[in-house]
Amino acid sequence: MAEDDAQRLSHTQRLKAAVHYTVGSLCQEIAEDKQVNFSKQAIAAISEVTFRQCETFAKDLEMFARHGKRSTINMDDVKLLSRRSRSLYAHISSYSNEIAASNQEQKEKRKKKSVSTGKRHSGGDSAVAEGEDHNME
Repeated sequence: MAEDDAQRLSHTQRLKAAVHYTVGSLCQEIAEDKQVNFSKQAIAAISEVTFRQCETFAKDLEMFARHGKRSTINMDDVKLLSRRSRSLYAHISSYSNEIAASNQEQKEKRKKKSVSTGKRHSGGDSAVAEGEDHNME
């Protein structure tokens, strides 16, 4: 049990260090671009707030999936999370539409390829594929 706690703490510390490094890099870019300076304390505070917000996001996403009686977080959960920020919601929705279009194109390419090579899916597979398409509407 203590070993698990030690691993969890180590993992959390590594994540916090990665967030701190990334926030520091972003602050440095902004400082150069806008000709402002960030104190080490300001960078540390921004890093801590960012890390805690990410923890909150993760918990919220988990709860949204559970509420939907799912164990997998999906794009609808992410959209729900971003609903309070119009610009973020618009960006995520646009990105979601791009992903859906790309997935549809890939699905059509695979379908054309299987038809051109003479491969046929069994009746069970096509029923599953039709069911998936129906659920996506």
